[in-house]
Amino acid sequence: MTIRVVIVDDQALVRAGFRMVLDSQPDMTVVGEAIDGADALRVLARTPADVVVMDIRMPIMDGVEATRRLGEGPAEGRPRVLVLTTFDTEADAFAALQAGASGFLLKNVPPEELLAAIRVVASGDSVVAPSITRRLLDRFAGQLGPAPAADPRLEQLTDREREILLLLAEGLSNAEIAGRLFVAEATVKTHVGKILAKLRLRDRVQAVVLAYESGLVTPGR
Repeated sequence: MTIRVVIVDDQALVRAGFRMVLDSQPDMTVVGEAIDGADALRVLARTPADVVVMDIRMPIMDGVEATRRLGEGPAEGRPRVLVLTTFDTEADAFAALQAGASGFLLKNVPPEELLAAIRVVASGDSVVAPSITRRLLDRFAGQLGPAPAADPRLEQLTDREREILLLLAEGLSNAEIAGRLFVAEATVKTHVGKILAKLRLRDRVQAVVLAYESGLVTPGR
């Protein structure tokens, strides 16, 4: 399958560099470019895509708002968003995750990591390292809205599923959770799938965000 990518960045040189790297891959093709979030919405309205490589800081409409608006559209055919950030925009990256992005990378990421991330996102998974996710959440969760309220969806989880959700929120990978609970990694993967299905979430990033937003985990814990 060829992964269709739209690049969104207000800097022409950045877009050109990304296009050169992506178009060099046999399984990827750049189907569109946009100079800001509003332009991206117009491009995506007429151009089917699998992944949007989205800058955060742009004029007119930033990447966070564009990601949020993409998430409001029909689920069928909706592209997944990989946002880009720099070291001083962690708050924006967290906001993008809340808005529905599948993860984020630093803008100076090596080409091979960018390519790997696009493939992971296109496959339906997340590219945000759990440890980074926790650092972002610990730093910003208390600044982004009212006090957390219990989410009734959590009542659907079994004790084991709730335990695994807590470990996800601690930043553990499937392999690390398996080691902690003395079970097979495949068993953990099955539980994670059930958790996402019950909570109606797309990936483990959203699961971690929900754990914080619902008060199941508190910042700094």
